[in-house]
Amino acid sequence: MSGPLAGIRVLDLTTVLLGPYGSMLLADMGADVIKIEAPEGDVMRLAGPHVTPGMGPVYLNGNRNKRAIALDLKADAGKQALRKLIATADVFIHNMRPAAIERLGFGYEQVREVKDDIVYCGAYGFAKDGPYADRPAYDDLIQCMSGLAGLFERTTGEPRLVPTVVCDKLIGLTVSQAVSMALVHKFRTGEGQAVEVPMFETMVSWLMVESQYGHVFDPPKAGYGYQRLMTPHRKPYPTKDGHMCVLPYTNKQWGKLFELVGTPDKIDEPPFHDHTTRIERVDEVYGYLADLLLTRTNDEWMEICREAQIPASPVIRVEDLETDPHMLAVDMFHSYDHPTEGRLRTTKVPVTFSKTPGGFRRAAPNYGEHGAEVLREAGYSDDEIETLQRDGVLLKEKRR
Repeated sequence: MSGPLAGIRVLDLTTVLLGPYGSMLLADMGADVIKIEAPEGDVMRLAGPHVTPGMGPVYLNGNRNKRAIALDLKADAGKQALRKLIATADVFIHNMRPAAIERLGFGYEQVREVKDDIVYCGAYGFAKDGPYADRPAYDDLIQCMSGLAGLFERTTGEPRLVPTVVCDKLIGLTVSQAVSMALVHKFRTGEGQAVEVPMFETMVSWLMVESQYGHVFDPPKAGYGYQRLMTPHRKPYPTKDGHMCVLPYTNKQWGKLFELVGTPDKIDEPPFHDHTTRIERVDEVYGYLADLLLTRTNDEWMEICREAQIPASPVIRVEDLETDPHMLAVDMFHSYDHPTEGRLRTTKVPVTFSKTPGGFRRAAPNYGEHGAEVLREAGYSDDEIETLQRDGVLLKEKRR
């Protein structure tokens, strides 16, 4: 499998999940992603059960299709090795704070001196021109600062965190998108550029699409928060034998629902008769729907919703997904043999291309697994590589 990014080389100096997820998406599409780790290694290697220490499940799922090298970038020889790799690369991605990467000697202007047309992407907590630039940031913090956690207070009575690393993965997705856009420009013009993907600003932009609501207007015409999403009644509804998500949305869907439950005239009553009124009085609308769902079983409601063409589903647990009939039909989950970790399972690359498909090419690498291989490609001799290993600059085992 070639993939649309075949022939692109990416140097990935990121850790945890934001950056590694973004670079993995590039790797899935054919890019040669070289994961460059510090002597202590990516901390995400330590999360969860393992066969080999440092090969935890989140790391394995977030670093497929990459090669790995471990360098001590505090050593002059390590910095020189990275510069030689930069000379061979199209993309340089890091998630260090702006001041930290500058101190290390690999800010944009410093990298550009080595490779003028490099696409240089910094993915970190806060834009470098703002007062928060040097603050550390992780997913939980950005959920709180961006307003995401606070939205729950309006529906559940207390702030909550989404039980997945939604900020890390969304910003990782944005990294892959931004880098791909910069590569298009590079191939059209020959110019590289610096790309900044800050977590805080990206999440605020994402959240405000609907949450800014009445404050889109100046002066405001209503408060913050899209009303349909703010009602505490917007949740999976209990039925006679379980829980379901049911979303009648259009007049046609609401009318058909009322017809099938034996109250066809209800569509003419407020608050159901038009979309604007349903949004304005969403607490009543969803409260009524919640009471209605209690009258039948999941299977009965699925039959009604299929006939009315209303989006609906029972609540599915993550442990149910591998046996979901649609997931089975599209081969979403597959097993593979990892060279050191044995038989593993993962998801396929969900995006398809008719001409240049990406896909699974290699398992997530062990720490420093491809160090010698990568440096040979950069012009190092075997003797030079052996010297770097002996001096503790090129590592095959993590320092503790």
